[in-house]
Amino acid sequence: MTLAEMLEHAGRRLQEAGIDQPMREARLLLGAALGVDGAALMAKGGRTLSASEEEKTGAWLARRAAREPLARLRGRREFWNAAFRLNEAVLEPRPDSETLIEAALEECADRSACLRILDAGTGSGCLLLSLLQEYPEARGVGTDKSPRALEAARENARELFLDSRAEFVCANWTGQVAGPFNLIVGNPPYVASGDLERLQPEVRLYDPILALDGGRDGLAAYRALAPVLPGLLAEGGRVILESGAGQARAVAEILAGAGFGRIKTRLDLGGVERAVIAAKHGQ
Repeated sequence: MTLAEMLEHAGRRLQEAGIDQPMREARLLLGAALGVDGAALMAKGGRTLSASEEEKTGAWLARRAAREPLARLRGRREFWNAAFRLNEAVLEPRPDSETLIEAALEECADRSACLRILDAGTGSGCLLLSLLQEYPEARGVGTDKSPRALEAARENARELFLDSRAEFVCANWTGQVAGPFNLIVGNPPYVASGDLERLQPEVRLYDPILALDGGRDGLAAYRALAPVLPGLLAEGGRVILESGAGQARAVAEILAGAGFGRIKTRLDLGGVERAVIAAKHGQ
């Protein structure tokens, strides 16, 4: 089978599987499986695939048709300025979450600041490690209740040469960590339990349920976090939490009830109030 024939076959297979933009997905899949870019796919369409190449692309195609995300096939997902290694215990990073990085950079414009950062529920470590890249004098702690997730976070820290400035602790949110922190970030689970079955298969079947299920109304994690955050935050520090579509006002109310003030939000590229930013009253 030639490269062009495999591309056409892959597009049809993905279309039948109900995947949006099947030809684009097919090009991305073949490019990732074969280690070539889009231009090479077009320029070398007449090349015959080797048996091993055909076997690998066929296997990847079957998995993608079963709605496994391409990033899971690759084992990595790009976020901010790096590609983060994934495993089954971590949420696949989304571009929406980059809004938290943007908010942090706006709140603390001094890139040379010696910040201490907490990433509550770190998963792959993408938030903490992206911030450490931006603040070369900063140090940080990432917590996660999943030891397997922490394996991915530690591996990402090593690959990015940030392991000397990043510590990872197996804990439920803020347990077993001591403040003060200048910046606390987090992407809590915020999908209401009753909505989980309506998620896209790529999310429902392949992202860990612990990173998705936010309880009856999607706000359980915020209620658990809010009361303990003021005691961990340094004078002049900021809390920046991700929220789901339509949840920012409720998250802001929860933070206000825990003693936070100067609460504001930041929109993601889709116009959703994605980041909720807060300080302790009087700061």
